[in-house]
Amino acid sequence: MAEFWVNMGPQHPMTHGLWNMRVKIDGETITDAEPEIGYLHRGYEKIMEVREFQKNVVLTDRLCYVSSITWSHAYCLACEKIMDVEVPPRGQWIRVIALELQRVASHLMWLAAYGPDLGLLTGLLWALRERELFLDLLQLLTGARMNQNFPRIGGVRNDLPPDFDKYCFKVIKHFREKMSEYERLFQDSKIFLMRTQGVGKISLADAIDWGVTGPNLRACGMDVDLRRLEPYEAYPEVEFEPQVWRGGDGGDSYARFMCRFNELRESCSIIEQAVKKAPSGAYRAKAPRRAEGEGFARTEDSRGEALFYVIGDGDDRPYRVKIRSPVFCTMAATPIMLRGNKMADVVSILGSVDVCVGEMDK
Repeated sequence: MAEFWVNMGPQHPMTHGLWNMRVKIDGETITDAEPEIGYLHRGYEKIMEVREFQKNVVLTDRLCYVSSITWSHAYCLACEKIMDVEVPPRGQWIRVIALELQRVASHLMWLAAYGPDLGLLTGLLWALRERELFLDLLQLLTGARMNQNFPRIGGVRNDLPPDFDKYCFKVIKHFREKMSEYERLFQDSKIFLMRTQGVGKISLADAIDWGVTGPNLRACGMDVDLRRLEPYEAYPEVEFEPQVWRGGDGGDSYARFMCRFNELRESCSIIEQAVKKAPSGAYRAKAPRRAEGEGFARTEDSRGEALFYVIGDGDDRPYRVKIRSPVFCTMAATPIMLRGNKMADVVSILGSVDVCVGEMDK
């Protein structure tokens, strides 16, 4: 049978955004694949060069609307290194709270999308139901459910609201109870296990070579988490375990699912610790309007290693900005995951990667 190319995108439900996966098939077997991106490119790095340092936070929020705080935080870290600004301890703890709330909301959005990809519509309804509660907490903290514009160069925009700890503990307690139901829904589904276990494998060596990071790399069995290896903010004072696949052969769709799923519990534990340990005092330091030098920051985003490189030339705007997207690098490795699998497995494999096109295309 002759081989031919099939376009899965840019409007295919599997893409979870605006991009196209060209798949070469021989019958039902995938022999090659080519991701086509750039449909959502907005020229972020150049736009940031004509806006003031502090005003760029609004832009970085929109790199990934599902995980906006993690991106604006990474940008603020890079700027703080140029300006030699130290965030007050309370500001650091509040940042940890906001980052982990955002991580949970992001992972629940991924889980909500991955469920119906594999025929589990209930997964969509349940995950979005609990995600609303975490968005309530983010709204209470920041005033917005999406694109919160909360981090600031020097700290955060505002302090924790009254009784935030009570609302936080209540939501986390409720979510922990629901997690056991989530486990039964996914783990007891033979269809889900058949469509994920051993499907879309990538070796640890290939994952490293292609720059795969975050949960997708930890699913290959490598213990890499920047919150532990290169800690920032108050993470050195937090007890948590990076979620790494320990079950032997990993690197498949199921291992990627499990790593993200287990991170939901870890993030809840981190939030509880941060709320209890946050000291009193200032939550923001005053940052200068102008800056000269180079600032480099990398953080553990919801999807992997987020990197910002910012250069200041003494003006009130960055001279140059470079963004490293974890999804951009992971996308380059997807042909390895797809080759040798069946056409029907494309949805299972690419859904397990957790694509965010906004940060990928910039």
